[in-house]
Amino acid sequence: MTEAVRVRPLDAGDWDAVVALERDAYTDLGLSEGRAALQSRAAASPDTCFVVDVGTRTSGYVLALPYPPHRYPDLTRAEEPPGEPPASGPGNLHLHDIVVAPGLRRRGLARHLLHHLTATARTRGDERMSLVAVGGTERFWLARGFVAEPGVVPAGAYGGGAVYMSKQVAAVRQTRARPSLSPPAPTLREVS
Repeated sequence: MTEAVRVRPLDAGDWDAVVALERDAYTDLGLSEGRAALQSRAAASPDTCFVVDVGTRTSGYVLALPYPPHRYPDLTRAEEPPGEPPASGPGNLHLHDIVVAPGLRRRGLARHLLHHLTATARTRGDERMSLVAVGGTERFWLARGFVAEPGVVPAGAYGGGAVYMSKQVAAVRQTRARPSLSPPAPTLREVS
């Protein structure tokens, strides 16, 4: 892939592309939610929803929102409007959707989105991330450190074989700066 890859916050101009990507990914599974439900999920936590652009094309997205452990969005209805922020303390960030355009899959874009989301969860102070693996994706998520928690998702709620999964998010470690006699080493930055 020679075009620039950039992860950025989801904005109002992205919805046509996001809805099309979601429809293409989930219609055959009977899990497509539609624009209103997707927008309600993003409105519940705009700082944890992103798109990935390849060149000038929106090529994928991730929607994530705070949810208590072992709970997840109801696919049959929209999220309630955001109310009071939850009580202080570390939480659980639920990865509701992560989708990459069919022609661009297996090129690391989902991993790029997941890396960005995990860094966001660390910055927020979340202790865990969760998701519901659908359509036979459990193995993909196991390889990324998520652990299956059978029995959390009732049969049929997210299609056949859906599995709730979660993983611990490593905390951002605060280190004290020490004086150094040598110049700082160069760092590599991931395109974001």
